[in-house]
Amino acid sequence: MTSMLIRPRTPADLDGCVRLLAEVHKNSGYPVNWPADPAGWLSPEGALGCWVLTLDGELAGHLIVTAEAAESLGGAGAVGGADPLDGAGGALVERLFVDPRRARAGLGRRLLEYAGDFAAERGLRLVLDVVDKPGGAVDFYRRTGWREAGRIPIDWGGKDASEIIRFEAPDRG
Repeated sequence: MTSMLIRPRTPADLDGCVRLLAEVHKNSGYPVNWPADPAGWLSPEGALGCWVLTLDGELAGHLIVTAEAAESLGGAGAVGGADPLDGAGGALVERLFVDPRRARAGLGRRLLEYAGDFAAERGLRLVLDVVDKPGGAVDFYRRTGWREAGRIPIDWGGKDASEIIRFEAPDRG
């Protein structure tokens, strides 16, 4: 029987998280642009919490929830002409990834549920932004009940992505 644990990320986890992120980038192209400082990218300002998912003690996933800023999504403050937060306190799911060797094992779903519980306990409305590019992330969020709230065009110099999609968490109830 496999033992799964979601726990706060510690400084000792960071090198393993960077290695796992490199595997994810190699396999799925996330993040679209590899950060110059991956450890710094995994430690953004405004983090309300950083967690890892382990299976039998082995690092298998990562998640950050940050405070949502009105200027998010490229400084627009609104997506598709409307603020998806409607003035409510918000939190943003970021840096969510799982070990590619364990894809489709429900780990991403568990991390999203954990983020949902975390936000609900604090009365925060949970959102996430994802690059609209070929691959499974957009489909994954839709399958897990997240609703598209808007889009904003991006230009990353010829990359295969043209928009960022804002998703809102499913209703809890």
